[in-house]
Amino acid sequence: MHLAIDGYGGDTAKMWDAQLVRDFLFRCPDELGMTRITEPEVLEYNAPKPEDAGISGFVIIAESHISIHTFPRREYVNIDIFSCRPFDDQRALAEAKDLFGLTHVRSWLLERGLEWLDGRQGLAEVQQQRSALEAGGQDQRLG
Repeated sequence: MHLAIDGYGGDTAKMWDAQLVRDFLFRCPDELGMTRITEPEVLEYNAPKPEDAGISGFVIIAESHISIHTFPRREYVNIDIFSCRPFDDQRALAEAKDLFGLTHVRSWLLERGLEWLDGRQGLAEVQQQRSALEAGGQDQRLG
């Protein structure tokens, strides 16, 4: 699944808040039943054109990634939640709207990973990958 969100209006101070974006990217994977495998990376971009400046952040998850790009001077934000396994897209959309106090959103839900014709096969593959990642992380902590 790939949830793409274009958000408009809302609180521009929140759109400039790198810690707010970082906190969302840290907790969102857990809340949606995904596995965060990196710490969130969040950067402020001071563009040559002021209207292009904002905050960008992403987190890599075992299932793919989540990214946010804010454009406070345009009162616009885009968010992508891309996962090879199903998640509660309505919850994710509601949390994104609440995060920035968005007044209007457009969203698209794309089905991805169609090569897994059997859902059980896809889920088993994701669980196997998650187990391998968790075991690798434990090995690194023990070493």
